[in-house]
Amino acid sequence: MIKITLPDGTIKEHATGSSPMDVAKGISEGLARNVISAKYNDTIVETVTPLNEDGTLTLYTWNDKEGKKAFWHSTSHVVAQALEELYPGIKLTIGPAIDNGFYYDVDFGDRSISEKDFPEIEKKALEIARGKHDYKMRSVTKEEALASYKKQGNEYKVELIENLEDGTITFCDHDTFTDLCRGGHIPNTGIIKAIKILSVAGAYWRGNENNKQLTRVYGISFPKQKELTEYLELLEQAKQRDHRKLGKELELFTFSAKVGQGLPLWLPKGAALRERLENFLKKAQKKAGYEMVVTPHIGQKELYVTSGHYAKYGEDSFQPIKTPKADEEFLLKPMNCPHHCEIYNTKPFSYRELPKRYAEFGTVYRYEQSGELHGLTRVRGFTQDDAHIFCTPDQLAEEFKNVIDLTLYVLGSLGFGNFTAQVSVRDLNTPEKYIGSVENWEKAENAIIDAAKDKGLDFVIESGEAAFYGPKLDFMVKDALGRNWQLGTIQVDYNLPERFDLTYKGSDNELHRPVMIHRAPFGSMERFIALLLEHTGGNFPLWLIPEQAIVLPISEKHEKYAQKVLNSLENHEIRALVDKRSETVGKKIREAEMNKIPFMLIVGDNEEQENTISVRRHGGEDLGSISLTDFANLVTNEINSTLKSF
Repeated sequence: MIKITLPDGTIKEHATGSSPMDVAKGISEGLARNVISAKYNDTIVETVTPLNEDGTLTLYTWNDKEGKKAFWHSTSHVVAQALEELYPGIKLTIGPAIDNGFYYDVDFGDRSISEKDFPEIEKKALEIARGKHDYKMRSVTKEEALASYKKQGNEYKVELIENLEDGTITFCDHDTFTDLCRGGHIPNTGIIKAIKILSVAGAYWRGNENNKQLTRVYGISFPKQKELTEYLELLEQAKQRDHRKLGKELELFTFSAKVGQGLPLWLPKGAALRERLENFLKKAQKKAGYEMVVTPHIGQKELYVTSGHYAKYGEDSFQPIKTPKADEEFLLKPMNCPHHCEIYNTKPFSYRELPKRYAEFGTVYRYEQSGELHGLTRVRGFTQDDAHIFCTPDQLAEEFKNVIDLTLYVLGSLGFGNFTAQVSVRDLNTPEKYIGSVENWEKAENAIIDAAKDKGLDFVIESGEAAFYGPKLDFMVKDALGRNWQLGTIQVDYNLPERFDLTYKGSDNELHRPVMIHRAPFGSMERFIALLLEHTGGNFPLWLIPEQAIVLPISEKHEKYAQKVLNSLENHEIRALVDKRSETVGKKIREAEMNKIPFMLIVGDNEEQENTISVRRHGGEDLGSISLTDFANLVTNEINSTLKSF
């Protein structure tokens, strides 16, 4: 017999060789019907995997993140089989699950597929799924695996296998299909009831632009057709809220092929929006004791070698900039923190002068593959609302909690109230991914967990999601469409102070090492504005929106009064403009609605005689005829209800 511990601490005894499904049946038949994946001793296993030693078991259903991952990865096998049957001779590469669905990278040779082919692929995949074929894992030797794919002429799988160790290689079989796979599948294909091919895109083999470009087939699947229908409706809403579409319509930003991919150009309205966001955060930061600094866009290569960024990002980022001086190289700044470390190093500090809080809206540059660029959410140049706090170990807990307060203020002021917190720690199985001592990592991770508990945050711990130099607290925000985004991050770092030899003089007159907190409530201005656009559908909070009101004179003779209204609004610090075009008021209203302007102020004979305005709210609500003073109070009260003081 073996002892199996469940997540709630319950211990079940089962015969050696029992499977996760046997355990599920022992709990209840209802659970067994819904279990589709499992984890045993921190390893994802099949529901039929024999368990031969004591351990901890977690059972997953469709409602769990890991359950969906297994479901979508299993579907990628079914779609791959469908593609092989429809397009004989293709070469399959990899097919992982992603946040929403899955993809499979395929070498179609001289052929190509497009949207018109999607229905046929879906039909064939569903036909395979209805066969209720079991997923079966089997171990193979490296020699057998290589021989299998060399016979097929699949150089991609051969390359993958050559990098694997003998004794660790497994194949997954279902129906007539076999694929190289580590595992993590649902019990059988019959659980898959709905499949949708979403799109195709180009993707370089292994993400390297020097390799052949493959076709990436994106898809998603569900255990019920109803869920697919609901998802597609949500997808249609997301298309209407796409920040690239809204950014163009609202004239916020653009891109230029001549300037370069992934380098956004901010138009006047977008630049004003960014400025308001910056001023909003600067005001709160000033109250919180931050000092603004400015650092250059480039730095000597040695700076980033010292920080560790060059070792982690150097080969995959922009290449060094050479100067006329021999052996002198600069890099486009990938991070602001090394520069801030050098600012701290300009003078000696005593413990009485700490903490030092340096803040900067600093633009950084990272070379993203062209296929991964996406509007403002994945760019090559972006501005971080960066700050770094240098404090004593005794100050760490209080400083970290203060940063949590600031981040919550930022998210709340912009309508992101629905979130969970994620404590991102290192993966203990891959220590080579991180710099610094185990002792410092443990101190940093415990500090974040304790702060999250003290602030009463609803948080989860995610292994392997830490930055290479330290753990972090991320805020996972749910938007208006129910999608989750990472917004705002706080990181504890014992490593950079060591690498830059940062010190302060303690009360004992000895030199000590400060602790460093990295902090960015927005994350990046570009990505934050993109997500804010999609969350609000372009209907920004009134305090932030570029144009709060538009004055619509009924005819040319009312333009003088319209200008008087505009002057009065400006005196009340209300952002507005006058539409003097020779168009009907109806057309002007329709266009103002499309431009998401919150208030339309219509002025004609009656309004001019009575010194009033007729107010129409975005969305069609008629507020009637009111005085300019009452309108100014309306705007002020609405802003004050959403924008609190920090």
